[in-house]
Amino acid sequence: MSTAGKGVPIRTARLVLREFREHDLDDFHRMLSDPEVMAFAPTLPHDTIGQTREWLARRLTIAPGAGEDFVIEHSGRVIGKAGFPAFPEIGFLIARDHWGKGLAAEAVEAVVDRAFTVHRLDRVLAKVDPENAASLRLLTQIGFIETGRQQRALLVGNEWRDDVRLELSLAEWRGRPGPDAA
Repeated sequence: MSTAGKGVPIRTARLVLREFREHDLDDFHRMLSDPEVMAFAPTLPHDTIGQTREWLARRLTIAPGAGEDFVIEHSGRVIGKAGFPAFPEIGFLIARDHWGKGLAAEAVEAVVDRAFTVHRLDRVLAKVDPENAASLRLLTQIGFIETGRQQRALLVGNEWRDDVRLELSLAEWRGRPGPDAA
């Protein structure tokens, strides 16, 4: 049984974040096989639907308490995912045709808030490729602070990748300006 989302969707101004379903396979395969979407991902783009089926099966079976991951829907279409494949580390991806619209930030803020309020985490962590300027910008705008860098952190295919480590504490989350602050 999936614990991702526990059946209760999160609604934001423009998005619905819900649990994964088996019929999400084709939508995620389009994203996970796109080299641009996967440019900074911890795996290579998917060559086959079978790879995506295995990826989706892992999201459908996150162990209770281990994490919580959500499908992102916009206007009734699956456009990505955001959440915690394993607490307290966040991960997210958005389909290329939805980049630059603030949708990733909206989704990430919603799952971070849930992690602090529902799961009572005291901090959220992120690891980002140093060349992924968009994700670094998004996370720092939300309040994440860089805590370090690691060279050769992850082997993807035949290429070693570095990462930037970021953290957002509960205290920093609570102390940030609200949406109406100037």
